[in-house]
Amino acid sequence: MEGISDIRIIGTDEKRPPRILKEPYIDIFFTLSHQCPLDWCRAFNELMASTSAKPKIDEKEGLFVNAWVRKPDEIVGLLEFLKESIAECNRQYIERVELSIRNAGDANAAKAQEEEGEQGRLNKIIAGLVFDEPQ
Repeated sequence: MEGISDIRIIGTDEKRPPRILKEPYIDIFFTLSHQCPLDWCRAFNELMASTSAKPKIDEKEGLFVNAWVRKPDEIVGLLEFLKESIAECNRQYIERVELSIRNAGDANAAKAQEEEGEQGRLNKIIAGLVFDEPQ
């Protein structure tokens, strides 16, 4: 199974190859190694929103990075920039997941500590009460 740290660009979309048209730019669709989670795509798009080429991933599809350049000579630089950006997005995403896990662990520890103190003693007494059966 592939994970977040395995996300990388593996080529261009064969169905949408880069073409020089009459427009003053070239659209490029880079193929990712596997489908990315929705929240990863959103994080990537937010990270890229302020860049000039505005690379973007369709959040529903999660398989291609759509970007553009003005000249063919700019493609290599764009690819290197996207590789670095994807690695950074992976790192940030993993950090958020680890922080979420730690926060959940802290909440569980606080609850367990509560169970051990006076509240825990009270909970045990209440749980051990024997009530008469209704007639």
